[in-house]
Amino acid sequence: MTGICDGRVVVVTGAGRGLGRAHALAFAAEGARVVVNDLGVGLDGTPDPDSPARLVAEEIRAAGGEALAHGGDIATSDGAASLVRAALETYGRLDTLVNNAGFLRDRMLVNLAEDDWDAVMRVHLKGHFLPLQHAAAHWRTETKAGRTPQARIVNTSSGAGLLGSVGQGNYSAAKAGIVGLTLVAAAELARYGVQVNAIAPAARTRMTERAFADTMAAPSDGFDAMAPENVSPLVVWLGSEASAGVTGRVFEAEGGRITVMEGWRPGPTADRSARWTPAEAGETARKLLGEAETPAPVYGA
Repeated sequence: MTGICDGRVVVVTGAGRGLGRAHALAFAAEGARVVVNDLGVGLDGTPDPDSPARLVAEEIRAAGGEALAHGGDIATSDGAASLVRAALETYGRLDTLVNNAGFLRDRMLVNLAEDDWDAVMRVHLKGHFLPLQHAAAHWRTETKAGRTPQARIVNTSSGAGLLGSVGQGNYSAAKAGIVGLTLVAAAELARYGVQVNAIAPAARTRMTERAFADTMAAPSDGFDAMAPENVSPLVVWLGSEASAGVTGRVFEAEGGRITVMEGWRPGPTADRSARWTPAEAGETARKLLGEAETPAPVYGA
């Protein structure tokens, strides 16, 4: 197999199903050797008796590619370290990390248990940070040895992280945190030859099947806009050397649409160079709000 990722070694977390599986297969189709990570748990994070990582790795090998299954918990330091080590010991290098693993425990905020908050933060936010940290440490060592890599990290945020989503306070907060992590990592790791970007995908997966229940049927025109495979081409490009110079950006991907998301930036401003009274501050804030763009609504509001 040859393609834009020919010769690269790519790690994809949460790659046993849905978006992660689509990414792993797409990277393999473009010539990458893929480490397929999946803990093998259910939608809510509880143990699953199947081994989806092994099945995806076998699928890649059956198509003529190279793949390795990894079942470690990447939300632990040992698990994340073993993931990076698996790539290095098996293939001798690591070029791209795609952080994708996650699950849902949706509740309205007043009913959201602390355990459900912690579990979602752990798998999404900590599960991004630890693989990123261990991969970055390897690339820093390579750079200090005079072998600056062309490394790539692709993180997975969500529209919920950009706009919020009713009933998903834990998930929205975690996904917003991933955007912040992406921006900091892009700034800190550039010196080591690492580019870091994030995607906010919309696709039909186990996590979103209820939201997209009305689009489950196959489309009559042959194009399934909600198929996870539609998101993967952008992820593969971001994970390849072809994306040189692109870092610290967030892309929304859905169906045949790609959007560069533009984050917080200064809007209307007033400065009196002195302290406001509360009444004056409120009057000024209302005036500025009248000049500002209306924010997009929270999902489900």
